[in-house]
Amino acid sequence: MNMAYPGNIAAHLPAMAAARPQALAIVQPRGRDRQGRLRYRHYTFRELDAETDRLAAGLERIGIGRGMRTVLMTPPSLDFYALTFALFKAGAVVVLIDPGMGLKRLGVCLREVEPEAFIGAPEAHLARTILGWGRYTIRHCVTVGMRLGWRGCTLEQVRKLGGKRAFSLVEPAADETAAVLFTSGSTGVAKGVVYTHAIFAAQVDLLRSLYDIQPGEVDLPTFPLFGLFGPALGITSVIPQMDPTKPARVDARKIIDAIGAYGVTNLFGSPALIQRVGRYGVLHGAKLPSLRRVISAGAPVPASALERFQSLLADGVQVFTPYGATEALPVCSIGSDEILGETRIRTTEGGGVCVGRPVEGMSARVIGIDDAPITTWRDDLEVKRGEIGEIVAQGPVVTRSYFNRPDSTALAKITDPAGGFWHRMGDLGYLDAKGRLWFCGRKSQRVITPERTFFTIPCEGVFNAHRAIHRSALVGVTRNGVTEPVLCVEPDKDVPMPREMLRQELLELGAARPHTQAIKTILFHNNFPVDVRHNAKIFREKLAEWARKELL
Repeated sequence: MNMAYPGNIAAHLPAMAAARPQALAIVQPRGRDRQGRLRYRHYTFRELDAETDRLAAGLERIGIGRGMRTVLMTPPSLDFYALTFALFKAGAVVVLIDPGMGLKRLGVCLREVEPEAFIGAPEAHLARTILGWGRYTIRHCVTVGMRLGWRGCTLEQVRKLGGKRAFSLVEPAADETAAVLFTSGSTGVAKGVVYTHAIFAAQVDLLRSLYDIQPGEVDLPTFPLFGLFGPALGITSVIPQMDPTKPARVDARKIIDAIGAYGVTNLFGSPALIQRVGRYGVLHGAKLPSLRRVISAGAPVPASALERFQSLLADGVQVFTPYGATEALPVCSIGSDEILGETRIRTTEGGGVCVGRPVEGMSARVIGIDDAPITTWRDDLEVKRGEIGEIVAQGPVVTRSYFNRPDSTALAKITDPAGGFWHRMGDLGYLDAKGRLWFCGRKSQRVITPERTFFTIPCEGVFNAHRAIHRSALVGVTRNGVTEPVLCVEPDKDVPMPREMLRQELLELGAARPHTQAIKTILFHNNFPVDVRHNAKIFREKLAEWARKELL
């Protein structure tokens, strides 16, 4: 694997424009014409490189340049990809925040990041104007579309200012900030993660090597941020026809049609999307022979969903589930062959979810559970192999800090006297005898009772094995000063069953395992609250509050 630092992460683009000028870089489908032929807009690599040069030059002329924190808030489109790489070329700091997190939380993130420029769709500018986002810090505004009463210029005006000359991209230092990417806030406050150009470059190298992604492939990135790797990898990115903030509600037919129509070889999707498309595909007898691999991240993917989706694929093609977080991705990876052939059994027995071995160049260890900061690494922090503790990671894709959150940074980073630092993932797990990492849930979501500590994923795995369960979530509810474990259950709508019968069968399942015997309270919930990014991480904190009210 070549880990050479290329300088600006956008340097991959002119390189691809020179090597594969006429190949499609970005494709935006627009349906079919009356004759059934595909209609789409696109950029070839040469066109995308020229467009990003033009926009980078225009942005510099209006004052958006090196080091300027610039919020980009526009839906996935040709403009979104062109603007992102133009900002990289100009050396600006791209700020990306999930719009689905809600206006109030968006406002908190924007106040925290103190943006100096704002590029967005008219709807984003309208919200910015009414709600006062960045009122005291934003100096430059660009509207992608029609500009109404607010200040600034349009993207078309920026394009004209840029002209047609080649742009000399900024050559940043390896540790110079390229972007601030906000976490989804699904397990805590949304935090801005500082990405350098070197970290982006390392991710490109790791993904290429780990999954053998070759130039000329076609990607359907149903998570927009993953699509940004496409131009750097030399592959075509087809923008899916979906709301990226609602993967659990995706029109599965459109995803399957796009895979077939464009010969998609790589699909990146959240576990919720894999569930939905897999169910639809099996029901309608669909096959996806062009896919060479499927990658799903954001939360554990149930083995049943992996099995269902893999049945749509050609022989030998796997669904891979990389483990990591916004702060460090990828750390580990595992394929569906290993999960379905071996580890799924251990999951149903309460062993957690296997997330595989550390990828090349990355290290993963497990330390004792501690909610306080740890300033310096010591070897005696590690627990024995097989013992559950907190997962820490070290390597080239691990980010160094959160933006404007020194306390959060101190809680998450451990300085290593031998060089570098370890990132505390905030996840619990253990290493097995084969060196594989097993995920056992979030540290903040463990349930501590007077008798013992319950870890969410090992407990839920036992109950999730029931055929009538879609998913479950273990939460702690405090009554009369005592915390007790409560299992919230979302039944599978396709497997109807009387709830009292289901409750009794679940209690019998729990009674058969030592670590779930004490779980006696089961509550049924029709639709779990989940994160806005992947629609897969369960908001256990919200469920705990709901459960508390149910038990009053």
